[in-house]
Amino acid sequence: MAMGGCSGQPNNPDDALSPDIPHFQVDPLWPQELPNDWILGSVTGVFVDNRDHVWITHLPETLTPEETGAVQEPPIGMCCAPAPVVLELDPEGRLIGAWGDAESQDPSEFPRNPHGIFVDHNEFVWVGTHRHHRVMKFTRNGDLLMTLGEYEVTAGSHDPELLGGPAGIWVDSNTNEVFIADGYRNRRVIVFDGDTGVPLRQWGAYGENPVDDYDFGDRDPAGPHPRQFSTVHGITGSSDGLIYVADRRGNRIQVFNRTGVFLNERIIEPATRASGSAFVPVLSRDTEQRWLFLADGTNHKVWIMDRRDLQLLGEFGRGGRQVGQFLRPHGMSIDSNGNLYVGEASTGRRVQKFTLQ
Repeated sequence: MAMGGCSGQPNNPDDALSPDIPHFQVDPLWPQELPNDWILGSVTGVFVDNRDHVWITHLPETLTPEETGAVQEPPIGMCCAPAPVVLELDPEGRLIGAWGDAESQDPSEFPRNPHGIFVDHNEFVWVGTHRHHRVMKFTRNGDLLMTLGEYEVTAGSHDPELLGGPAGIWVDSNTNEVFIADGYRNRRVIVFDGDTGVPLRQWGAYGENPVDDYDFGDRDPAGPHPRQFSTVHGITGSSDGLIYVADRRGNRIQVFNRTGVFLNERIIEPATRASGSAFVPVLSRDTEQRWLFLADGTNHKVWIMDRRDLQLLGEFGRGGRQVGQFLRPHGMSIDSNGNLYVGEASTGRRVQKFTLQ
């Protein structure tokens, strides 16, 4: 089932993308079934590490009693049970690790309501908790090493240490700096030292000082681009020193250097309302990192862009529950072979693998 389409147009399987643009085909057999009758809630983060292991965060609290009948008091059925909040799958989709349990752990020990995940060059696992204003650093086995921010405490975008609704995380392997899309409550990118947790710098849209009281709900899609971020949601960095920030309800990608100097932007489907069009940016794994893939959780698709000029060149996916379709693609990552893994945060509650053709 090949997925493709022209930029900005409804997806049509008969419309072939240019041979030069990446094509993807959904793998209907990935992942394998979870053990212990575990099932996923809304998937909030997906990341592929340097072993090509796929890490997933999800929200067990979004599961209904009918979905988790085996753990109701008394049980109402034979199946199922919520999976731990962090899962590690091997390249074949087999579960090899899982941790984080609200029933047995204090919120200070695990990422309650996780949002966003990144496994760095030292194999430390960083997990955001957007509802509780912190980013937590763990070992691969879930042992807590450091917490950025404070549980359920926030003080606005100009506080250098407290966070405000962190969403996406990216760690620079050269400097060990942690870049955080701090954007559900605050409106900024903030950077910390990955060893000490010391805050280093921050910036808002266009590299300017962030402003928290901007009302994005009244924006005019046909008007000038707002000077402030709305929901700073996704972030990634390139091998040539650039930082790509997805401003979700701003319907745009902005590009900066690592010090926060603004370089470029691209608006994606500007008439998109609700949660916006720009959720999570992912770069291709070729030497030049030519392609930028953008998960769009409101239009239920993945955009394909040329990283050099941010031109929209193609798309794949559409809204729906069938294999290869999406309902709110919210987490996305890429493996060493160029295959994409997309997690859904709505009622789909799954991660799908799309194989590069």
